[in-house]
Amino acid sequence: MFASRRSTSRTWALASCVPVLLLLGLFAGGASSADGRPGTAGELGGTALPGSATAGTLGLPDLPLTSLGLAAERDGYRLDGADADLPAGRAVGYSFTVTGPDGRPVTDFAVHQAKQLHFYAIRADLTGFRHLHPTMAADGTWTADLAALAPGHWRLYTSFVPNSGARKGSEIVVSRELTVPGEAAAVPLPAPAGTTTVDGYTVVLRSEPKAGALRLTATIGRDGRPVTDLQPYLDSYAHLTAFHEGDQALAHLHPMDQVGPGGGGPALEFYALLGRPGNWRLFLQFQTAGQLHTAELTLHVA
Repeated sequence: MFASRRSTSRTWALASCVPVLLLLGLFAGGASSADGRPGTAGELGGTALPGSATAGTLGLPDLPLTSLGLAAERDGYRLDGADADLPAGRAVGYSFTVTGPDGRPVTDFAVHQAKQLHFYAIRADLTGFRHLHPTMAADGTWTADLAALAPGHWRLYTSFVPNSGARKGSEIVVSRELTVPGEAAAVPLPAPAGTTTVDGYTVVLRSEPKAGALRLTATIGRDGRPVTDLQPYLDSYAHLTAFHEGDQALAHLHPMDQVGPGGGGPALEFYALLGRPGNWRLFLQFQTAGQLHTAELTLHVA
């Protein structure tokens, strides 16, 4: 493990960049793991983690499906797309609108994590991850430039904060499913692991219970040396997106580490309530020398 050049002391409170709605929404209560096993303890790379939390122990209520990012409508806000299917094998501009409680396209969005809207796409087997920031026309129509998608069932998500109305200032996540026609071969989810490599970088992930949740620490190195030149990406040193195997529940987090003078790294710490048991596919995005890197890991949570 690489030694951090910064002090490791932290005050473990939720930072403003952490979407509280999504963190709490992952406590659905009573879910089984993706392979049908009852949850007993969190595991990372086969190592058991004691003290797994539940919604009851934290005093949190069970939350509805809309809090998981798995519904097309939440509090009157809806993700509407013109296409039920998308072509396979070629890039396409996917057009959609976010309609408000009045049924009209929303055009007034607050800047949230450096963007007005975040767009995610994932195939049912948790491959093909996309994280985009589309453009909006004056009439409220957004266009996401999607690279070629593999055949299969996909889920598309939008994350945004209305800048007016009853939900002003609150993050909302809605999604919808669509199909890319063609012969689809499911890709098995890689086994839980504590390390991965991407673009010559090594990412080591550690997980431990903390205040009834999970503290995730991602440490980034290259050629055996700690990386300390991480650049800000979306107003932070990294962005972590997680999808639950089986139902594609979504969470996205930013590290607790604050952006300051100089570069970030090597250690990035996240505070997560991944209360739904089973496997989660994690996509850690970080930037160096103007290039964005996406590291992928599987984390088992119970």
